[in-house]
Amino acid sequence: MYKILSWTAAIIWLALIFNLSSQVAEQSNELSTGITEVIINTVEKFAPQAEFDIKSFNNVIRKKAHFFAYLVLGVLVLNALRRSGVHGYRSVIIALGICVLYAISDEVHQLFVTGRGGQVKDVIIDSAGAGVGIGAYQVAGRLVKR
Repeated sequence: MYKILSWTAAIIWLALIFNLSSQVAEQSNELSTGITEVIINTVEKFAPQAEFDIKSFNNVIRKKAHFFAYLVLGVLVLNALRRSGVHGYRSVIIALGICVLYAISDEVHQLFVTGRGGQVKDVIIDSAGAGVGIGAYQVAGRLVKR
């Protein structure tokens, strides 16, 4: 049962990433700008004298979103593999491989989306996020065993 739920969660997350990557540039920018504005408004409530360059901050938010999305993907894929009986370094290598290959395919996919483009930098950010997620899962697993 947990195996099916784990793979279902990973596949749903993959579909979410695909859906977000399928947005044309204008839609994608609108979404990230909206999130950026919410963050800026929240920060300004606590630090009214803070000044932000929305365009630069929006770019940071977009890159952090890449990192976070793949961090979650790394956790979900490693968990699904572990629930499927794949353990040790083999599960880590397979999980990272799946995430990196998906990051590459995601950037290739964006080459065909209006106004979007694939970037090697995004594959690196995505892969780093997946690696951190996988590492966090490993550390959390060891802490829980103790």
